[in-house]
Amino acid sequence: MKVRFPIVKYRKWYFSFSLLITALGIVAVWLFGLNLGTDFRAGSRIQMEIGPGWQTRDIIGVFQSRGLTVSPADVTSAGSRGEAAVVRLKDRLDPAKEPQISAAIQKKYPGARVQIDSVEPLVAREITRNAMYGVGLASLGILLYIAFRFEFRFGVTGVVALLHDAFIVISSFALLRREIDLPFIAAVLTIIGYSINDTIVIFDRIRENLKSAKIKTLADLEHVVDASLWQTMRRSINTVFTVVIAALCLFLFGSASIHNFALALLIGLISGAYSSIFIASPLWVAWRGRDFRRTPAKRPG
Repeated sequence: MKVRFPIVKYRKWYFSFSLLITALGIVAVWLFGLNLGTDFRAGSRIQMEIGPGWQTRDIIGVFQSRGLTVSPADVTSAGSRGEAAVVRLKDRLDPAKEPQISAAIQKKYPGARVQIDSVEPLVAREITRNAMYGVGLASLGILLYIAFRFEFRFGVTGVVALLHDAFIVISSFALLRREIDLPFIAAVLTIIGYSINDTIVIFDRIRENLKSAKIKTLADLEHVVDASLWQTMRRSINTVFTVVIAALCLFLFGSASIHNFALALLIGLISGAYSSIFIASPLWVAWRGRDFRRTPAKRPG
């Protein structure tokens, strides 16, 4: 089995790099927190597509003229060129005031498109709980499937790689101060499904190669996994490259409402390709390799 250069041999470097990224992500979340959208923290979110060049003070003035308290921290930009302004209100906007707000914005910015989303606190808590259940059940289902289809260690290492990808996306959004909303959760679940598909292809090739290989040492195991990775490398790279192009087009040419979704996909797809090759399989080797150290060497004679 041909190996261009060893991958698994340097697994400690990959693990160290991922641990460093994870630590930075934890610090970012601790320092900046998550920029939760209205879906998860209740209140109202008003998005105005008014074109680039708008001023925060003008947006604030429109809302204050209607008796609403808005600070600069409540106003953010959206869109690839900042053509949309997003205002978040901590309290749910009175439905009777929604037409007034829309009319005031369109008077200030003729032709503006206004979208108002409001969520009650109870609904926000339920959405948050359901989102956590969704990600948790997806991970558990994947673990059980891989454990049944392959072996338990494959399942655990596959789920660890998935959690790695999800946390990379969350950390990136914390650093970029991007909004975490329901489309973001959809993107995370999409990334989980895509990443585990790539990981399963590699695991399946490892299993097939193990059937015909004579594994006596850890070096033999590393060689089989390296060969399996290189046999699936072209397929992994071509697949992720194709999907990244589609996600990039969504980000560049899609509307402002799907920019966060597309950005999460871009980050997660790249992280998923990395974790499938450099985290999941090497981690399985590190775990499986402990069996060789536990087996005592036979004494000659």
